[in-house]
Amino acid sequence: MMAAISREEVAHLARLSRLAVTEQELDQFAGQLDVILQSVARVGEVAADDIPPTSHSVPLTNVYRDDVPQPSLTQAEALSGAPDAFEGRFRVPRILDEEA
Repeated sequence: MMAAISREEVAHLARLSRLAVTEQELDQFAGQLDVILQSVARVGEVAADDIPPTSHSVPLTNVYRDDVPQPSLTQAEALSGAPDAFEGRFRVPRILDEEA
């Protein structure tokens, strides 16, 4: 079977992706990509026109519970174990500068 992707095409893709690859990696990646492309081609051969496209191999059914309000913690109870609280909220250390 003829290679689906050449070494030169891999080098071109590497340049477009701004990846520095060695000569040895070109050969390695060409082989790996060839296997991937052949596998995708085989899947395309199996797909039949009479089979509808699906997102899963088995039917899925979502099961939702009714959205019923339940008792929950008050703001004071939720903040009672916080190491630091300010104006009714958890206070956490700043991780980003204010400059955008």
